[in-house]
Formats: sequence, structure tokens, C-alpha cells
Amino acid sequence: MPFAFIPFLLLIVPIVEIATFILIGDKIGLWPTLGMIFVTALVGTFLLRIQGFQLLNRIKAETNSGKIPGRALGDGAMILVAGILLLTPGFVTDTIGFSLFIPFVRSAIWSFIASRITLVMPGGTTFKNNEYQSTADRMHGDGPIIDLDEDEYRTGERDPDSPWNRNSPPQ
Repeated sequence: MPFAFIPFLLLIVPIVEIATFILIGDKIGLWPTLGMIFVTALVGTFLLRIQGFQLLNRIKAETNSGKIPGRALGDGAMILVAGILLLTPGFVTDTIGFSLFIPFVRSAIWSFIASRITLVMPGGTTFKNNEYQSTADRMHGDGPIIDLDEDEYRTGERDPDSPWNRNSPPQ
């Protein structure tokens, strides 16, 4: 998400929340609407506490077993965002916050994010989609191997018609 989009969100979210308050307040009344806001904040705090402690235990167990708790840390970030959204008064933010407490939703978000992240460790070791790849593995790549004979390989000469030649005009 580009940072220029954040001011737009800061403007649109309160407008949507106010409109939702007005619509729900019109249907059920002022006091039930305020009561629902209070109850969702309490339930959110309760869920944050329960899932937060479960998550801390999972991170501790993964760390003790020598694993990198990447998924657990990602879940922790999403649970933190869920807690903030549930403590923010509003029905739209509460809906998003409650959905982040559902493991299936977090798993889908994690899959989306993890597919776009490559972690590079000191020494050249990488982790992509939770798969280890050493520097030697990356040098060989995942593509096809092309075996050339000596007469098929030339150094120092450039083919002007080659699409790999940087000086050739685009087609």
C-alpha cells in the first residue's frame, strides 16, 4: 500500500464509521448502539488476551525447538492490529478486527504476504515461502540447464540481433 493512501484512509474510515453509527442507531436506538460498541470492545480485549497468550506460548515453543517463528510473529502482528481495531469505536473496524481473530483469515493473509517476501540472512542464505535455499542452490537456479559445446559458446563477441544485447533497439 503506498504511503499516499494512508491520509485517504484516515479520512474515509471515520466517515464510514459515522455513517454506520447513524444507520445502526436509527434502527436500534442510541443506547443499544452504544452498548454494542462497549461490548465489542470488551470481547475484543478478552480475545486479545486469550489469543495473545496462546501466541506467546507458540513463539516460545518454536524458538526453543530451534525454528524461526515467522508465521507466529506474523499472526502476532495481525492479532495486535485486531486488538487496536476492536478498541477503536466503530462497527466496521470491529468487523475487520474480529475477522483477524479467525485463524483461517490470518492464514490467508499470511499466505498472501509470505509469497511476496524473501528473507536474506547474513552469508547469503535465503528463505522464500518458509523454504531454505543456500547460496550454492541459488547459483544453480531453478531454471533449465543448457549444455553447450565449445563451438556453441563464444566470449567477447556480441550478436547484434540478440534480445539480450543491451544496445539492440526494442522490438
